[in-house]
Amino acid sequence: MTVKPFKIARREVGGNAPCLVIGEVAQAHDGSLGMAHAFIDAVADSGAGAVKFQTHIASAESSVHEPFRVKFSDQDATRFDYWRRMEFTEEQWLGLAEHARRRGLIFLSSPFSEEAVELLKRVGVPAWKIASGEVNNPLLLEQIAASKLPVLLSTGMSSLAEIDRCVEWIKACGLPLAVFQCTSRYPSPPEEVGLNMLDVFRERYAVPVGLSDHSGTIYASLAAVALGASLIEVHVTFNRGMFGPDVPVSLNMAELRQLVEGTRFVETAVTHPVDKDSLAAGMQGIRAVFGKALVARRKLAAGHRLEVVDMTARKPASRGIPVERLTTVIGRVLKVDRAAGDFIKEDDLTDEKT
Repeated sequence: MTVKPFKIARREVGGNAPCLVIGEVAQAHDGSLGMAHAFIDAVADSGAGAVKFQTHIASAESSVHEPFRVKFSDQDATRFDYWRRMEFTEEQWLGLAEHARRRGLIFLSSPFSEEAVELLKRVGVPAWKIASGEVNNPLLLEQIAASKLPVLLSTGMSSLAEIDRCVEWIKACGLPLAVFQCTSRYPSPPEEVGLNMLDVFRERYAVPVGLSDHSGTIYASLAAVALGASLIEVHVTFNRGMFGPDVPVSLNMAELRQLVEGTRFVETAVTHPVDKDSLAAGMQGIRAVFGKALVARRKLAAGHRLEVVDMTARKPASRGIPVERLTTVIGRVLKVDRAAGDFIKEDDLTDEKT
């Protein structure tokens, strides 16, 4: 099974490329353009490789009948009102995208309507992140396919049959694809993170795989990196006292930085297998410090034949006969007197057991 890597902008995804860490701002900006720009700087400062938003156009995706997933807002009478408050103009989206690129980040935003797809095409996204709720939306998918850009597919609400259909359709369109394991539970408990699905998706679809995590911790993502994830996506916030529905599942910026550092550490560890014998051979100096050597347990006279009860072991090993050579010492005869606590050295003993 060969997993073919692809590029988003100039960044390779999959293969031997470093894991792409995506900071998901979503609605954490709470409708503030200044806050959205501040998130871009913070994500860039963390060392992450991409920043992701969500592009909502209330009149194109929702209605006054849409219920809140979590009724968190007293200022928005309906979720439609909330989406409308989250909207940015095309000029503002262009400014956000340019800011992200200037900071060296890949700029991504999930569209939630056909109108949002068209807007983001004009903004110039280098790939599409398909949100879990849009997997079964052929109107949006067909519009995305026409762009021929790579697709990052989330699967948080989907059955395997639904994912199969969507993946088959995307591949038939000739689009580069990565599939994310995702659980649309906010927050996701550890038993529902679904790390096992990374191997399932990799084997089933022969594409790079990732984790879109809603646990609100760095743990699941680091485990996913160890299991070969090519992409990691996590929600971000400035602190958990902020306003918004995704705050409980988000990492603060210190945690995001720790996740990036941990990702690079885990990648290096996983991609550098160790030969235990070679490693041990390079540890001779430290073995001499931490190892122990044989010492006299009590006063021993010259001519005494050594028994186990005559000896104990103390650090450092470099001061005498290493304790691991105990069996070679038993039965040999001392040529000199030794006081209790004296290290026993090779020159103190006869050459052979008697």
